[in-house]
Formats: sequence, C-alpha cells, structure tokens
Amino acid sequence: REKRGKIAGLHVAIIGDILFSRVARSNIFGLLKLGARVTLVGPSTLVPREFEKLGVEVSYKIDNVLPSADVVNLLRIQHERQRKEYFPGIGEYTRFFGLTKERAKFLKPDCLIMHPGPINRGVEIDSGIADGLQSVILDQVTNGLAVRMAVLYLCGGISA
Repeated sequence: REKRGKIAGLHVAIIGDILFSRVARSNIFGLLKLGARVTLVGPSTLVPREFEKLGVEVSYKIDNVLPSADVVNLLRIQHERQRKEYFPGIGEYTRFFGLTKERAKFLKPDCLIMHPGPINRGVEIDSGIADGLQSVILDQVTNGLAVRMAVLYLCGGISA
C-alpha cells in the first residue's frame, strides 16, 4: 500500500514454495480480503491446485504470469525440499521459476519485486533484480517486524 496507494485491483504473483510457506498463506488471505487478484506459481509439487478453492489462480508457467503482474512476491526455496524430491534440482527450479534478467524484461516498468528473505541469490531471483530499482525487498524486511507487532497488538485486544 505504501508504494501503490491501494491493494484492491492489483495482480500479485506469489512464486515458489507455496505448499510449505506460512508467508504465502497469510499473504493469500490478506491480499484477497483487500481485493487483489492473486496468482500462485511454482512446481506442481509445491503449488497444489487445491489452492484454487481459496479464490486464487494457479499457474505452473511463470512466463505466462509475469507480464500482467503488478507485484511479484518470490519465496525462498528450501534445499531440503529438493532432497525430498519436490523439484528436480536448483538449476531446474531456476530455469523454470527463477526471476532472471531475461524474464524481468517482461515485467511492467512499475512492477514491484518482493521477497520475505532470506534470498537464495541466483535461485529464486537474480542478484541484479533483487538489488534493482523495482525491488522493495529491503523495505519489506524492515517493515515486517513493525507490521507483525501491530497485528499482534490488534489481535490482543489491548486498549491504548
């Protein structure tokens, strides 16, 4: 909201390990509640179609989603998922789902790039993109603690 003014009507692509991600789930619920269109992208083993029941779109082809995204939120791939055969390998993951310099050319000029961290540079996202002008990753990490504290405060019913 800080960068775009409103969330309603934005197309947010969440890319990566959706199945095991608490970040993805909380973002899905919050973004849908605020009126965003949400598309989940990743390997079929990490993005089950059942998520469509929540009201999101599911895609297994990042290249079909990036051109229409207003926000791209990448999630960290945990190496233990590879060992458990949720995807073939890090190189394959990057080839099919990583935000590379080549793929970034298809983003809208004002598309925001997010990642909750820690980043596997060169896997989920190219370093140049993570550090680039469209990236709000450092802002996201900085604001994350304050947002979580505010949510806990509101949920706790504490009066000021």
